[in-house]
Amino acid sequence: MNKKVGIILINYKDYAERFLTDCRDSLRAQDYPKELFKIYIVDNASSAESRNYLREHFSEAIIIPRNDGNYAAANNAGIKKAIGDGCNYFIIANLDTKFDNNWLKELVKAVESDKNIGLAQSKILLYKNNRINSLGNIINFLGFGFTDGYNQLDREINGYPEIKGYASGCSFIIKKEVFDKIGGYNEELYMYHDDIDIGWKAKLAGYKIVLAPKSIVYHKYSFKRSARMVYYMERNRYIIVFTFYKFFTILLILPALIIMDLGLLLFSIFSGWLGQKLKVYGYFLKPGSWIKIYHNRQKIKKIRKIGDRQIIKNFSGQILFQEIDNPILRYLVNPVFNLYWQVVKRIIWW
Repeated sequence: MNKKVGIILINYKDYAERFLTDCRDSLRAQDYPKELFKIYIVDNASSAESRNYLREHFSEAIIIPRNDGNYAAANNAGIKKAIGDGCNYFIIANLDTKFDNNWLKELVKAVESDKNIGLAQSKILLYKNNRINSLGNIINFLGFGFTDGYNQLDREINGYPEIKGYASGCSFIIKKEVFDKIGGYNEELYMYHDDIDIGWKAKLAGYKIVLAPKSIVYHKYSFKRSARMVYYMERNRYIIVFTFYKFFTILLILPALIIMDLGLLLFSIFSGWLGQKLKVYGYFLKPGSWIKIYHNRQKIKKIRKIGDRQIIKNFSGQILFQEIDNPILRYLVNPVFNLYWQVVKRIIWW
């Protein structure tokens, strides 16, 4: 265990004032050689006050100022700096966390356990009650992402079970060779779905993603849905679908995609998010948006080692909004969509 690790944290506005103390103290307590890891805080809506606060309260961290709030670009900036400092592995972690003393050591052990492993995710527990936040994340065939194991009782897990979907951006480690091969974060995403993008690219490039169950992080998770969040999650869901699937796969899922979109459009009217939904349509009416998607599809084509059939075999046909229990979703939408997906994924041969 002699690899150098760069830990990337993103501060946004008042995050540091709210969350830094527990995060910092638990990083200082890591059972890992201090000379083998560096901490990078990307100050992602930087001001003189935020920079001074970070320097004063976490003097050993390397502060990287940014102004535009782009989360994906912030992670690229942090990793770029870590590469320049000779780091071999990069950890993406949330600031609203507290880490177990063995968190870092166990993440490194997991990613080094097999040369085919490209990413490893920590076991993420809810800070308030130690129930499970994520044991890996699940991808729905329409581009939604969900946590696996949410709110279940914590339990012992042995070995390094493979994550069938993607690693949560709350806490995962990625090898430099993998990051270089997949081309880093897609900065067009801005925020949300960035971890789906990284995980999907890594799998297309032939790497495995595993859970490191002894690398434990406590997440101060709270479910909040803002207009800005709705816009990026909906927009980025489509960017992911149109970027990664082959054209034949897109044609096969298009009826379900249209039906879901009409349902969400109706839902947005009653939920007060119609303006954000229309903004999503506006994004895809711009030719420049499709040019960016085309260029990213070409990048995916260069790294692709496996086809859609192998990637999508573990995708979910159900929409699992853990915080929302909607009877229409449970008893009508999910059964129909799940049946549709079971049929469609048998038709996809590559």
